[in-house]
Amino acid sequence: MNDQERITDLLMTEKKMSNNYDTFASECVHPKLKDAFLNALTQGQAIQCDLFSAAQSRGWYQTTPADGTQINQAYQKFSAMS
Repeated sequence: MNDQERITDLLMTEKKMSNNYDTFASECVHPKLKDAFLNALTQGQAIQCDLFSAAQSRGWYQTTPADGTQINQAYQKFSAMS
């Protein structure tokens, strides 16, 4: 496994774990346990950010900037949902 595969794997794992922590925290009744899940979520998101930055700086995770039309379409779509 090369560095690109490792970082991609770690990034995907952190994304999945963040989804899990978010679900666990939102469904948790015990306050201390909920706080523990929220803390793990915050830490996981920080790790995700670092992994994303590392991958992007090496050209392994490219994003396409959205133009104004795409932004407006997304805004209208999600505004209509609320």
